[in-house]
Amino acid sequence: MSHDSTAAPEAVARKLSGRRRREIVAVVLFSGGPIFESSIPLSVFGIDRQDAGVPRYRLLVCSGEEGPLRTTGGLELTAPHSLDAIGRAGTVVVPAWRSITAPPPEEAVTALRRAHEEGARIVGLCTGAFVLAAAGLLDGRPATTHWMYAPTLAKRYPSVHVDPRELFVDDGDVLTSAGTAAGIDLCLHIVRSDHGNEAAGALARRLVVPPRRTGGQERYLDRSLPEEIGADPLAEVVAWALEHLHEQFDVETLAARAYMSRRTFDRRFRSLTGSAPLQWLITQRVLQAQRLLETSDYSVDEVAGRCGFRSPVALRGHFRRQLGSSPAAYRAAYRARRPQPEKPQEAAAPHPEGGVPSQARRSAALGLSSVAADAARGEAYAPFARAGLPGQRTDADRPAPGRVG
Repeated sequence: MSHDSTAAPEAVARKLSGRRRREIVAVVLFSGGPIFESSIPLSVFGIDRQDAGVPRYRLLVCSGEEGPLRTTGGLELTAPHSLDAIGRAGTVVVPAWRSITAPPPEEAVTALRRAHEEGARIVGLCTGAFVLAAAGLLDGRPATTHWMYAPTLAKRYPSVHVDPRELFVDDGDVLTSAGTAAGIDLCLHIVRSDHGNEAAGALARRLVVPPRRTGGQERYLDRSLPEEIGADPLAEVVAWALEHLHEQFDVETLAARAYMSRRTFDRRFRSLTGSAPLQWLITQRVLQAQRLLETSDYSVDEVAGRCGFRSPVALRGHFRRQLGSSPAAYRAAYRARRPQPEKPQEAAAPHPEGGVPSQARRSAALGLSSVAADAARGEAYAPFARAGLPGQRTDADRPAPGRVG
């Protein structure tokens, strides 16, 4: 659902009540919020770029709680407006929230609910989605956030349909985005929805960013799971799955190991991870394929077998859907960006059965960071080297339900 609406503004406009004006954008800041995410809507909506053909917005920066507001690097900010100013805005943006486990101030939550009831468009960038969820504005709706926080969002707010694959989700009057740079994508989408492609393109040129990015968050995902799963009985099943990816098994196998029906297992797994077990399993197999393509000389057919896919065709299909590239093209691009050493280190050699050492698997199952898990298996793996590979996935390439391979 990360898509751009090119409909005329009048076709998508909602009726605003009271003093609200469509051109007014209120940005709500909280203490402890990261300065980069906080600055994105300020830069997009707060600078006059009419000379470049970008229609002007009127920006109101509001404090979501008592100041001064402390941010990255110990800086202190003082917002010129209080929450009362939200009452004049046609769009309200929450660019970040300081904690994915702490509730936001009730006064801010109430102000957001009122703004939505009065027709304002509500936007949550990255962890700002947690504030929207606390206000009940995401109940029964599709939403996204940074892939790392998506499982926690899904667990804390089970009525929210969290999709960690999307860069942003536009559900009409409520919009959410993934982390950091995806906030720029969503703000550009808002400008495009309000004023058309030409205005959004002019703004993108000023910001020196692509006017549209295709694909989603899959190429940035690691295999970590939320820390909460470490104390859950499913942790053992997840650890087993990660250590046996080279074998062919399906979700029914995992449900049986958990002594649950498939339906109960699906529900329990989703509540813990924010992902359906089938999609999670496919993602793990694709991630394993990435690691083998990066660190071994196995053929694509051999990689498919060592990752539990039933055929090389299944590997190629899932790989392309998730990463927008064929396995062979991915390997070529990775090696072009990161030349292999003359003599590969012993520690980087693949597991004899096609997996990675069990210590790293258990680290992943218990929710340790990607860096910690990589250190456990002795690899110098850079997850963000995947960015910019050829043939990035478009929305038409979304994976269809079905078997792993």
